[in-house]
Amino acid sequence: MNITPIHTCVFKEREDLPAFIVRHIPSVAEGTVLTVSSKLVGLWKGLTVPYESPSQKEALIRQESQAALKTPLAWLTIKNGMIMTNAGIDESNADGKLILLPRDAYACADELRRRLAAEWGVKKLGIIITDSMILPLRAGIIGAAVAYSGFKGVKDLRGRPDIFGKPLSVTLVNRADALAAACALTMGEADEQCPLCVAERAPVEFADGTDPQEIKYPPENDLYTPLLKAVKLVK
Repeated sequence: MNITPIHTCVFKEREDLPAFIVRHIPSVAEGTVLTVSSKLVGLWKGLTVPYESPSQKEALIRQESQAALKTPLAWLTIKNGMIMTNAGIDESNADGKLILLPRDAYACADELRRRLAAEWGVKKLGIIITDSMILPLRAGIIGAAVAYSGFKGVKDLRGRPDIFGKPLSVTLVNRADALAAACALTMGEADEQCPLCVAERAPVEFADGTDPQEIKYPPENDLYTPLLKAVKLVK
């Protein structure tokens, strides 16, 4: 797999995102996966609010979350079936604004894929909208997929044998988040100005449709559910 971050000019609010992408990436090979920063998508859709105060931001975080728990560093929230900080609301690289995540990021990913596939003349194209994520008890942030389109995000290995012939019973490979993390490592978090990344020859299975439910794990079986219940983040 080959990963190439794309340096761009500054994206303006409500600018045409597909046209912006094609201007910086004139063509791609068949079978490419493109990662796009969630900030670009929020700006594209005009999902911004002028920053006024910490209390205003806190109210917005609670409004945009299905559940929210205040911690010493940030709000631990659930939005769109994902655990994330501050409901994905960002004020870095936002020029005095708060940038929100789309409530239907998968629809945005689908729209990007359709328009870009037509512009580039390709059939096999994957799109990942990325955002930062913090893993429990680990320092630092990694990239995660808040939405994706054009490929199967989860590979089911249950029933496959390991090298000694023992069948795997629970193993699912999260390809969407793994790709998002790999690309986000090259895109950066500060002033790198690389909100796009091209992944060629990615080990994914391309598909016309995307099932957002495939990557959502049942809460009753989730590893962290007992902990989340203990802190009353979920009921």
